[in-house]
Amino acid sequence: MRCLDATFLIDLVRGDPGARERAEEWDRTGEPLSIAAPALAEVLQGAYFRGGPSLRVLLDRLSGVEVLATDATVAEEAGRLGADLLRKGTAVAGVDLLIAATVRGSQQILVTRDRTFSQVPGLVVESY
Repeated sequence: MRCLDATFLIDLVRGDPGARERAEEWDRTGEPLSIAAPALAEVLQGAYFRGGPSLRVLLDRLSGVEVLATDATVAEEAGRLGADLLRKGTAVAGVDLLIAATVRGSQQILVTRDRTFSQVPGLVVESY
């Protein structure tokens, strides 16, 4: 199963050809999709701020997408992951750590163009 990052959805709303092609492919195949709750919050903040067609397109795209919960277990894993990365000299934003821990824990593929996620050990990342 693929888990959508905020970057994918933002690019899709903006008409990015790569994002649009992927979304059309998933629509044809009926592939189930998910999104981590922190990524959902990120993308909804921007969509509600912009309003109008961007908000409608995003809300339509998110219908039927499973939301992966962030709980205490995920938060603990995100903290551990962030500390491990800091020891290696890599600082990652808290929201990205929560997304990475959520997706990694659910053993899904994160669809993103954000290169930060490629530094997370054990996280499978797919670009578009």
